[in-house]
Amino acid sequence: MTKMAETPGVDVAADLAALRQDVARLAESMTALMQGQAQGAAQRVSDMVDDAKARVTSTAADVKSRVNAAGGEIEASIERNPMTAVLISFGVGMALGLMSRSRH
Repeated sequence: MTKMAETPGVDVAADLAALRQDVARLAESMTALMQGQAQGAAQRVSDMVDDAKARVTSTAADVKSRVNAAGGEIEASIERNPMTAVLISFGVGMALGLMSRSRH
């Protein structure tokens, strides 16, 4: 009878050891899965940042070319009509001067 009483205890101990190994493997698998997902998310974020950087650079270059073109057009207009440019500048200066005067 003693032998029969020991057999179930041995089986339970073996089952517990197997269960511990299974849990340890499961934990390792979960860790590997989480690391893989974290690396994938980091790569996606990095790609999005690179894309945003490229868009900003492209937009900045576009704005710069538009400003240069507008500046060239203004210069050409001033060269064609210098007196008009002087009168416009005088009018703007007078308006700003009147607006900035202190009121008593």
